[in-house]
Formats: sequence, C-alpha cells, structure tokens
Amino acid sequence: MPPIIQIENLSKVYANGFTALKSINLAIEEGEIIALLGPNGAGKTTLISIICGIVTASAGAVRIGGYDIVKDYRAARAMIGLVPQELATDAFETINSTLKLSRGLFGKAPNQAHLDQVLKDLSLLDKKHDKIITLSGGMKRRVMIGKALAHEPRILFLDEPTAGVDVELRKDMWQLVRRLRDAGVTIILTTHYIEEAEEMADRIGVIDKGELLLVEDKDALMHKLGEKRLLLHLVQSISAVPESLMPFHLELSNDGTTLIYTYDKQHETSANITHLLDAVEAAGLRFHDLDTRQNSLEEIFVNLVHK
Repeated sequence: MPPIIQIENLSKVYANGFTALKSINLAIEEGEIIALLGPNGAGKTTLISIICGIVTASAGAVRIGGYDIVKDYRAARAMIGLVPQELATDAFETINSTLKLSRGLFGKAPNQAHLDQVLKDLSLLDKKHDKIITLSGGMKRRVMIGKALAHEPRILFLDEPTAGVDVELRKDMWQLVRRLRDAGVTIILTTHYIEEAEEMADRIGVIDKGELLLVEDKDALMHKLGEKRLLLHLVQSISAVPESLMPFHLELSNDGTTLIYTYDKQHETSANITHLLDAVEAAGLRFHDLDTRQNSLEEIFVNLVHK
C-alpha cells in the first residue's frame, strides 16, 4: 500500500531569501502517529502549512492519498483536518454551528450524530449551544480540534495542540488521539512536550534549520541513540574520582555519593561492566546499590540538535 502522504524534495525559500525548508523527503503511512520535533523556527509549521495548502512550496511535490496538493488540491485538502497553533474561531457563533459550517465547507452532508460524537469525545457536548466567546482558552482549543474533525478527515495535523492547556485537558486530548489512531486516522503532530511524543508517537522526526535530520521508529531511535548510565551508590561519600578509575570517564554526583558510568548500550559488553566493578573494588570503594537509566527522548533530541 502506498504511503498516505508522500513528500519529495520539498523546499521553501521566502522572498527575503530566508530558507525555511531544505529538500524534505518523507513518507507517512496510513494509521500511524508521527511526531515532528524541533526548536522554534525549525520549519515544522511551514512544512504543515505547505501540505495543507496554506503556503506555496518553492520546489518539490506532495501527494495526499495519491492526489497532488497543487493539481488535485480539492481532493487532497478534503482528506486533511488541521488544528493550527493559533486560536481562530468565530467568537459569536455557537460551538455546534461552527462545526456544522466547517463540515459544510467540505461539501459533506449534514450529520448531527457525527458532530455530537466529536463533541462528546472532546467533553463539549453539554456546551454545544454555548457561544465560543464564553469559553476558556482550553475549551476553545477543543473547539479547534472539533472543527478539524467535523468533515471526517483521514489525516489530522496537530500543530502544538496542547500549548497553553491544563493537564486534564491534555490527557483528554491524547485519549482522543489514541481513539482516532485506532480508527485508522493518520496523525502528524508537532509538540514541545517531548514526553508526549515519547508516549504517543510511532515515529519521531527531528527538524532543525529547515532540514529533516532524521525520521526513525521511536523505539529504534531510543535504542540507536540512547545512552545508558550505570549508577553506583557508594557506602561512603568521596571528594573526587580516584586516579585509577579515570580510564572509565566516571562522573561523581554533587554530594559525592554516586559514581556515574555512561556508555553506549549497543557496544558495551558485560565484561566491560565487570572490569569496572573490579576496578572500583580495587580502588577501595564499596557500594550498597546500583541501577541503570536510559536517556530520555528529550536528552536525545537536545543532543541531536546540538550536534
């Protein structure tokens, strides 16, 4: 089955000469969740805006479900739901009428049952006749998601969807994302909450300065780039790492009670760990406990962008 989104050599250069995207190539499979991570100004929103037909590319091509976004823009756009960063709603309309209008813009027949289900999933059903101007910022964010889902898209773009919302609302949104994925909807999200990407995404893409640095299966990325740390909790604190242990490049915790050994788990062997433990004992140090920790996705991301 061909990918539901195919991006080939996509670039964007603005009139002032600023290059926002540099030859992006990316294939996204139907029914997956892919998270795009990158610092502010990396090109994430520009990429989404081109795919959704809001910004014109300088070069390259994008196909949505086999439709070219330029030649077959109506068919391509009908497959997409977009939740932008900015809150943009008609303040004096009711929630329900706003969703009905959004659905009608795509030529969809009225279907109040579908809209009610969307509103229920977003905990908005009891407020569907309220005017948007009366809602909190978090509730308005829910309405934006409802508008994006009103016409039953096969692809949903979430551009910083949980920015500025409370923890409870964030959890509700991610439960909805899981249900949509289970129903076969393809989801592309940008987020600054890296722990959410780590929990939710099937694949991770890292963008920096307009370049797609990598796209990897999340678990494979964690395995390939993740470092592990062996923590040796000492019986007595020390003021410095003994000279004999310098070849292991150990770190000492601020309170002097823990030796930290950082290693690449792909290349480390049990023999090396045993050699380290023997060297620690030979240095006259005793430890009462040890444990291992792996880099989080956030640490991997920071290291990638730094490099």
